[in-house]
Amino acid sequence: MNEIRAIEASQMKAEVDQFKVGDTVKVHFKIVEGKNERVQIYEGLVIAFKNARIGRSFTVRKNSYGVGVERVFPLHSPRIVKVEVSRPGKVRRAKLYYIRGKIGKAAKIKELVGKKNKAPKTAPAVAASAIAEAVSGAAK
Repeated sequence: MNEIRAIEASQMKAEVDQFKVGDTVKVHFKIVEGKNERVQIYEGLVIAFKNARIGRSFTVRKNSYGVGVERVFPLHSPRIVKVEVSRPGKVRRAKLYYIRGKIGKAAKIKELVGKKNKAPKTAPAVAASAIAEAVSGAAK
């Protein structure tokens, strides 16, 4: 049993991109056509994660010309170059299979909005002097 775990550990990716169910992602994966190898991008909504360890996979759904298309990607596949999160989603489910029955705006997932970075408050006089100094420095 330990030998199997050792083989799995050697084939797992060291760094896995961080994304979750509900995120809209761009999956960059390699396609081999004869001798040519190119990277193709598949963009869609992550609707499920399955399994664990080396067999972990995720399902991405997109609409292509009005038809829903789903594709399952193995997470630790050497063919996956990277996974970019283009829009983080806010969901309360582990599996979003209900999206399959939705059409148009009903199939939309709310966007996860992070905390805003507020600038530290400064006194107006200090801010005004900093602006004046920047303007005079630019004029020189």
